[in-house]
Amino acid sequence: MKQLLFSAIFMCSFFLSAQNFNEYKYIIVPKKFNAFKEEDQYRTSALVKFLFDKKGYNVVYDDAMPQDLKSNRCLGLTVDLKDESNMFTTKAGLLLKDCNADQVFKTTIAKSKQKEYQKAYNEAIRSAFKSFNTITYNYTPKQQEKQNNQTLVVSYEGDVEEVKEKTVAPAPVKKQVVAVAKAEESVLEGVLYAQQISNGYQLVDSTPKIEYKMYKTTVQNVFLATNNDINGIVVSKNGKWFFEYYQGGKLQSKELNIKF
Repeated sequence: MKQLLFSAIFMCSFFLSAQNFNEYKYIIVPKKFNAFKEEDQYRTSALVKFLFDKKGYNVVYDDAMPQDLKSNRCLGLTVDLKDESNMFTTKAGLLLKDCNADQVFKTTIAKSKQKEYQKAYNEAIRSAFKSFNTITYNYTPKQQEKQNNQTLVVSYEGDVEEVKEKTVAPAPVKKQVVAVAKAEESVLEGVLYAQQISNGYQLVDSTPKIEYKMYKTTVQNVFLATNNDINGIVVSKNGKWFFEYYQGGKLQSKELNIKF
């Protein structure tokens, strides 16, 4: 009887945690977890961000937060890595905390006996992340946020025409970049996840392995780029991203499926 009561309490608390989970718009991943001395040590931050991305969450690094999250940190849950490793076994799990540092959700603590640290943490974190398989996430703003959004719409309703008149046309430079010579296009490949670096982004696959590096230019949505030994540009055209480069004297264009 006691066991049944305990199970019922556990399932009830788990359901409430999962339900409350939907109130948060963002998942915030630290570039350096408290358990480690270095940024993205053992590729843990990159892996955690990739796993949340893959699940469909709106996940950002703590040094690259959007403006609404900067203004209201309570829109997001911050990930913390719980490390209970010893000299023989790597043990790790994940905690999700709100803006008041209160725990909202925690995974199981998973183990790995891999000798190489990066492989061990990769295995343990992936195993612990299975705790999210039981959660169906669907962001639902709190009632107060809905009311605030409605108020904003009503307040600016009379200014719609004025805003339309002040809309600035796209800069001519951007059009010139898009209107390059016809290129031979290749087939779209898998998803690449953009990770911010000091002067641009690096694009990683699901391994995660770095496939491209993109460097900022003075033109918006145009990056100098490298892919192994190939140099070119990554450019946005009609809402899609392309890696363009010359090969054998011919301009090549490869569509990239980038998720920022």
